[in-house]
Amino acid sequence: MENIINDKFKLPLIPLRGLTIFPGMLLTFEVERDASVTALNNAANTERLIFLSSQINIADDMPEESGIYHIGVVCRVRQQLRIPRGSGCRVMVEGLYRAHASEISSGPDGYSALIKALPDKKERVSQNRLEALVRNALSLFEEYIHFNSDMLPEHLLDVVANPDPAHISYFIAQNIRLSVEDKQQLLEELCPSKRLVMLGKMLNNELNILTIEKELNDATQEEINRNQREYFLHEEMKVIRSELGEDGLDDTDEYREKINALPVSDEIRDKLLKEVTHLSKQPFGSSEASVIRSYLDICLELPWGVRTEETFDIEKARKILDNDHYGLDKVKERIIEYLAVRQLTPEVKGGLLCLVGPPGTGKTSVAMSVARATNRKLVRIALGGVHDEAEIRGHRKTYIGAMPGRIINGVVQAGSCNPLMVLDEIDKLGSDYRGDPSAALLEVLDGEQNSTFRDNFLEIPFDLSEIFFITTANTTDTIPRALLDRMEVIEMSSYTDEEKLQIAKRHLVPKQRKKHGLNGKTLRITDDAIRKIIVSYTRESGVRVLEREIAHICRKAAAGIASGEYASLSVVPSKLEKLLGPEKFKQDSLLRRDEVGLVRGLAYTSVGGETLDVEVSAVDGSGKIEMTGNLGDVMKESVSAAVTVIRSRTKQFGIAADFYKTMDLHIHFPEGAVPKDGPSAGITVCIALISALSGMKVRHDVAMTGEITLRGRILPIGGLKEKTMAALRSGIKTVIIPKDNLSDLEEIDQTVRNSLEFVPVSVIDEAVDIALISKLAESGTSQTQLPKGILDSVKQ
Repeated sequence: MENIINDKFKLPLIPLRGLTIFPGMLLTFEVERDASVTALNNAANTERLIFLSSQINIADDMPEESGIYHIGVVCRVRQQLRIPRGSGCRVMVEGLYRAHASEISSGPDGYSALIKALPDKKERVSQNRLEALVRNALSLFEEYIHFNSDMLPEHLLDVVANPDPAHISYFIAQNIRLSVEDKQQLLEELCPSKRLVMLGKMLNNELNILTIEKELNDATQEEINRNQREYFLHEEMKVIRSELGEDGLDDTDEYREKINALPVSDEIRDKLLKEVTHLSKQPFGSSEASVIRSYLDICLELPWGVRTEETFDIEKARKILDNDHYGLDKVKERIIEYLAVRQLTPEVKGGLLCLVGPPGTGKTSVAMSVARATNRKLVRIALGGVHDEAEIRGHRKTYIGAMPGRIINGVVQAGSCNPLMVLDEIDKLGSDYRGDPSAALLEVLDGEQNSTFRDNFLEIPFDLSEIFFITTANTTDTIPRALLDRMEVIEMSSYTDEEKLQIAKRHLVPKQRKKHGLNGKTLRITDDAIRKIIVSYTRESGVRVLEREIAHICRKAAAGIASGEYASLSVVPSKLEKLLGPEKFKQDSLLRRDEVGLVRGLAYTSVGGETLDVEVSAVDGSGKIEMTGNLGDVMKESVSAAVTVIRSRTKQFGIAADFYKTMDLHIHFPEGAVPKDGPSAGITVCIALISALSGMKVRHDVAMTGEITLRGRILPIGGLKEKTMAALRSGIKTVIIPKDNLSDLEEIDQTVRNSLEFVPVSVIDEAVDIALISKLAESGTSQTQLPKGILDSVKQ
């Protein structure tokens, strides 16, 4: 044996699947693969010695050399039993010593390996440290035996019987639950002390896992025992009630009593009573009984026949609306009209309004004021980001965790059949594979259908016709047409600077002063300071950012007063930079002079009006047209239409007839990160192209908006009020608008109308006359002395 250990020699090899054997240990396993059976038979020629090593991937049926660990154990076959009705056998082996396989080969005779013994290394470790490591391993192994019910206490005696550290580490590693990778690491470690350290860490980790498993098992067993105890107690109560003659006196009688008292139709009552009968037949504690109880509880929570008494006092309602909001005359007028109709015809059902406007213009707060004015309960449902149709209609009660939709939940929350329900952000509904929520809202918001609305959870009709619905949206573009058709849309446009000043004085400043523990004596903000905040620190359609800036001032004031720096604070424009920092928005100075190919347009976004510059550069080339600035398809089409208009009027505009062949045009819309789309920039692009191609400068104080056709006609656009307010903020003096938008000027605030000069045009030639400065005008001639073709076109 001594010569065998020192020299290399060849032995049959069996790759082990999911198993590892250690020296001095016994292992019993089944051999089924043909190659392994052949190698086992070949062991008879090597004094029943065989080399066992774990394979890296247990899924490999015939692993290659790289798929087998090269460090394994030389074993002696102790027993070999053939498995009945099979070609395999059951084998018991005894591990002799660790060995390293330098070559592994496979062939018709099975696996074989050229191996050399790999004994433990001699260590310079103190006996005390080695003894401590052994004790630690034995202590952890004892605790492991306590947790693992499959192991007997005799295992501890077996390992203590041999005090050799190598034997202890091998015995424990063989008998605990570790992964093949972990056991292989222990087998490959040649230093007994290091092996004991590794074994201690692995045992600690395994003990933590066993502790968690035991806690989970104990909790599960406790739950089972409690359910069994409740079941037996319930059965005993049934027997006792039977003996006392009190059969059937349970919660089903209470349900029947409540259902019979409901002011509902016979159809609904019969449906609910049928569910109660179904409940009475269910065994106590069954999941079906829990579902039915939850269903009945929600049905009984609904405010059947409960209504709040509406007030029709128009003067009181007008006073509440005026106190809560400044301006918004059109919205207030519509609310007063609704109340007047309700006063004359009380039998009219609930209404449906859609408040559309930029963020911060008071849509949600107006709905809350309407609830106060009409004495209705208020329920707010946020629809932004809702993608699941079941959020509106509910889930079938047979599903786990089923619940009613948001509409029915809102009615339950309100506690009345006639609340005011605010459906916020209806324009931000989505749809995916779970359905389209906007389609489910079609029935909810239709006054002809919602009197028999059926939620998927309830499965019984509920009358929604008395609910006053108010929906809010930033834009109507994303609202489906069928849904928009059911709503009366009221536009809530941007506030003017004067309106913002009044809102700040009447509402925002008092609100923030109270919120921060201040009053009119400790903090005063002048009108000029508020105007400067509006102009220099905010650029919005509503007043949300304005309120945040006022709150910022209040916090600064509170900090100064609390620290004793001053007793009160009066905010004037000169102090704003110290309180709020440098100005965030300065008046646009880009167009302070007339330039060629640079035109200012007006655009409408969901947050209000904005100015939109268009730059055009014409250079010698081959007729290429390049458009930059993150443009949408509609805006690109407007550019194409503008080029066609110019090609049809080259002689009138003094432009070379073959410019589309000899010039390259680059059309750029600044702020390229912001997506831009829509047809209203058509006139702006056309004027910029004419300027760049003709060399005529564009007036810097002119802005314009309008859609252009191939015939050069200017078509009307939307959002004129917001666009003109953006022009006023940018210092524009003259605004060119489509002639068909003249009627929309009545909607514009008087302050804006007085500050701007509106020039209506119907064809592009008229806009050229206003916006471009001819070369004759630059040389001192009157501006109206434009090329003859343009003047003739205007006269026509």
